[in-house]
Amino acid sequence: MKGISSFEVDHRKLKPGLYISRIDGDVTTYDMRFRRPNIEDLMTNSELHSTEHLFATFIRNSEIGNRIIYFGPMGCQTGFYLLVRDSEHEETIKTIKEILKNIINYEGEMPGASEIECGNFRNLDVGISKIECEKYYEMIKDIIIKDLDYEANFDTRGNGD
Repeated sequence: MKGISSFEVDHRKLKPGLYISRIDGDVTTYDMRFRRPNIEDLMTNSELHSTEHLFATFIRNSEIGNRIIYFGPMGCQTGFYLLVRDSEHEETIKTIKEILKNIINYEGEMPGASEIECGNFRNLDVGISKIECEKYYEMIKDIIIKDLDYEANFDTRGNGD
């Protein structure tokens, strides 16, 4: 069976950051890596779920909202995938940074935090997401287009050594 492209990235060398995972026609998949694979503590379900609710709401209401295909957590609990149609990388980077800042400064209720709107609404927490987004923003605040390449940002030591 043919492997999938995300399995071809050497996760022993992958650092937290923002990367282009793949481009399929007019859809770009961004890897928003909050944690270092197999080294750092994984994101908890509440951290993933809360950040998913806030980030998805903010990005779908952003200037590029009509081009968002998907935003959701990675099964490995180290970050998120963001799929954008007709993405201009510089614009997407700028939007991601703005949304992170908006979440950090957000003072409202959690979007979609009811039994009607969500299948696990009890584990949502705005404060947890704000903490995660602030840590991630600090990691990527200076990122530019050239930094979106996995291999250019590999930790060449491997295995966290």
